[in-house]
Amino acid sequence: MTDTVYDMVILGAGSGGYAAALRGAQLGLKVALIEADKVGGTCLHRGCVPTKAILHAAETADTVREASALGIRAALEGIDMPAVKTYKDGIISRMYKGLQGLVASRGIDLIQGWGRLVAPDAVEVDGRRITGKNVILASGSYSKDIGQEISGPVMTSEQALELDHVPASAVILGGGVIGVEFASAWASLGCQVTIIEGLPRLVPNEDEAISKQLERAFRKRKIAFRTSTMFESVERHEDSVTVRAADGTTYYAEVLLIAVGRGPATANLGYEEVGVSMDRGFVLADEYGRTNVPGVWAVGDIVPGVQLAHRGFAQGIVVAEKIAGLDPTPVDDVLVPKVTFCEPEIASVGLTEAAAKELHGEEAVTTAEFNVAGNAKSQILGTQGFVKLVSLKDGPILGFHAIGARMGEQVGEGQLMVSWEADADDVASLVHAHPTQNETLGEAAMALAGKPLHNHS
Repeated sequence: MTDTVYDMVILGAGSGGYAAALRGAQLGLKVALIEADKVGGTCLHRGCVPTKAILHAAETADTVREASALGIRAALEGIDMPAVKTYKDGIISRMYKGLQGLVASRGIDLIQGWGRLVAPDAVEVDGRRITGKNVILASGSYSKDIGQEISGPVMTSEQALELDHVPASAVILGGGVIGVEFASAWASLGCQVTIIEGLPRLVPNEDEAISKQLERAFRKRKIAFRTSTMFESVERHEDSVTVRAADGTTYYAEVLLIAVGRGPATANLGYEEVGVSMDRGFVLADEYGRTNVPGVWAVGDIVPGVQLAHRGFAQGIVVAEKIAGLDPTPVDDVLVPKVTFCEPEIASVGLTEAAAKELHGEEAVTTAEFNVAGNAKSQILGTQGFVKLVSLKDGPILGFHAIGARMGEQVGEGQLMVSWEADADDVASLVHAHPTQNETLGEAAMALAGKPLHNHS
């Protein structure tokens, strides 16, 4: 096998790497996939999938807790965290087996071990040289620890997912996606949560109106948060922490979860030595994933931009198609849908109102909102929230932003609107099924088209 020259040698088998491998093999390329851990990477084993399983368990706890309001007699006897963990691990295990089967069935050579780039056309794995006409860097990301030792009561999402009990109280550092998802899950499972966020609002990358609605919902759920607050230090005790903020405030809790984002996992992998252009640990690549070194490509969280599994997955496919001589459409970060699976759920794609105004000018942009209070299915689900569309006054819809129960499932239509440059009339004339959460998109489009029906003015 050492003499084999592959068409593609892929370093990392997370979402970006395995997508490139599967698509490359499908196109008849000879592929080697190198992974020290498990196929599926962070997303499947320590990220998106396990967190969503825990969030579903948390939602179920809330459903039972609130069942009497629907005339269902039920009582929440407690949370069996080891059983929740078994449920979560079962999902990961089934997905992992399926993925392993796919990789094997496509004739991809899966090479276990730590790989390191040693030349523009070679990766070394445990002393063995794997040569390829193209090398794809897909080494993924790690949880930032802001210089804190991760042990005992101080943890990142990886350790939080493995807890065998629900902490009685937690301070969560960071009010972005990971922070608010854990805050939401833990609060539903009975934890007293305080979020500390350095920026002026929670989910700061979302449209400002979404942040305000989430903050209202979190207040109602008794999830405490402090925005514009910088972390200063943490003092560890045997089974608790004391967290100090820069303004002198002190917080006591059982655990501190550091959820301040993810950094590119590129250190000591030979990238710089081979001459790959880097910026603060990120690999610089063009829209097709090409680095400055011919034959070396990069995808996923190591490339600057939105760090989402489905973006890496899409980039992996683009690179494989480009190598195979096809003409793929590059991934545009603005058109990558984003979902935050807290309660209430947040879904968005395209430009925020502020970004649209910055790009096109204040006067050119218009928005419309539909409050889900006017939607039957939202009433049935007992949710609050809204759908907001951002549009050019005489032009296409530029952004879709929604908050409310199950809104993550609506982002598909939002993505079509924005990607296909639909205008308000295009969407307003579509028939949306009743009673569904999906109708809220139609109502928002009708409001944008100047013919709101169910809006309360």
